[in-house]
Amino acid sequence: MRIVFHGENAASFSHDFAKVLGRDAQISLLPDVLATEADKRTYAEADAIIGVKFDATLPQPSQLKLFHVPGAGYDMVDLGLLPASAAVCNCFGHEQAIAEYVMSALLARHIPLADADRRLRTGDWTYWAGAPERVHGEIAGKTIGLLGFGHIGKAITARAKAFEMQVHVANRSPVAASSVVDRAFSLDELGAFYGSVDFVVVSIPLTEGTKGLVNAAAFAAMRPDAVVVNVARGPVIDEQALYEVLKAGRIGGAIIDTWYRYPTAVDGAPFPASLPFHELSNVLMTPHMSGWTNGTIRRRQAVIAGNIRRRFSGEKLENVVREGH
Repeated sequence: MRIVFHGENAASFSHDFAKVLGRDAQISLLPDVLATEADKRTYAEADAIIGVKFDATLPQPSQLKLFHVPGAGYDMVDLGLLPASAAVCNCFGHEQAIAEYVMSALLARHIPLADADRRLRTGDWTYWAGAPERVHGEIAGKTIGLLGFGHIGKAITARAKAFEMQVHVANRSPVAASSVVDRAFSLDELGAFYGSVDFVVVSIPLTEGTKGLVNAAAFAAMRPDAVVVNVARGPVIDEQALYEVLKAGRIGGAIIDTWYRYPTAVDGAPFPASLPFHELSNVLMTPHMSGWTNGTIRRRQAVIAGNIRRRFSGEKLENVVREGH
């Protein structure tokens, strides 16, 4: 069994992989750019490939049985170019980490621990209890709006309810109101959805239909103190509209983890957008880190190893994107 981990992202899941797999295998780690003939040959001869990308620039792995994306998004994998023999799977396991990121970011906006610590070290008792002008906020009783109700949305819901928040959901497929979902909207009712919440958390997948879904009209429908959180893909939110509404202060702020520009071999440290979000004080910027924890790696590694065992034993796969022949 010849297994290839292609690229830096995929290589993160290779540590002790043979032990997790529990059977003999020839495991190769290849760089993102296959510069040598040996690397290209190893890729072309693989039985299973773990990678985030497949396109016409890569060798055709004619004997491939399984292409496994080590994450949820497979928008960089051209399914039509993969051999018909290859099943394609993805994996999740990041929802716990992303839900913690979202709740941490929302809590940080209301409970100024770092600022209180900094001030008290200089003798400044700004947040001392006992006077109404020194109060800080809380998230209990606030309404969180989840645009997308997949693995991430459900994980956020569980945590939001523990903090006594109201949960509103907007989703492509119907979601029934329940003990954890206080109100549900269709994607045809987004205006009402945006206007009903204090926080809009975007976790919907990027498709042709969702690109730019959160646009100027969406921001116009939001409350003036609303906070937008993007843990989906950058282009789900229209870049120009987001920048303009933040610069003008027409919403309360944004917490952005997923972006419009990423490091490349040519530019290893770009700003994450074509517009100067880094100059705005009402946006918290993080480098696509929300789901990247040791727990995520451990959970995804187990799924990948399990699917490789299943594929070569003729068993049913998990998280199938496309069946192989």
